[in-house]
Amino acid sequence: MEIFQLVGIAFITAVAALLLKGTKPELAFAVTIAGSIILLLFTFELFRDSISIFSKIAEATGIQSSMVKILLKMVGIGYLVEFSAGILNDFGQNSVADKLVFCGKVVVLILAVPILESVLTLIGQLLGLIS
Repeated sequence: MEIFQLVGIAFITAVAALLLKGTKPELAFAVTIAGSIILLLFTFELFRDSISIFSKIAEATGIQSSMVKILLKMVGIGYLVEFSAGILNDFGQNSVADKLVFCGKVVVLILAVPILESVLTLIGQLLGLIS
């Protein structure tokens, strides 16, 4: 199972960073970043294999594929920001992590505008049919 590989990479990264932290803190930071990137790339590879499912869902439900893409971008941004903020918190950069989370929320809000517009249009059409 892939989860065991992810957990193994995470533990190896953590132990290596912990061992280096006392003697070479700058190298510990590099090991943590490298391990984190490896975890992200591995996870993206797993996700890439199942992306076709979202296209099938869009076709089956009649949702525009552009809306599905926007939703996937929003989820991806949320996960990436949370992951990155966690790394920043690990290195004592709580203030920067908080700003990153705020910026991520703003980007998600901006991406949500077309979806909101679509929902409002649909509500308008439904109200027009009812009246």
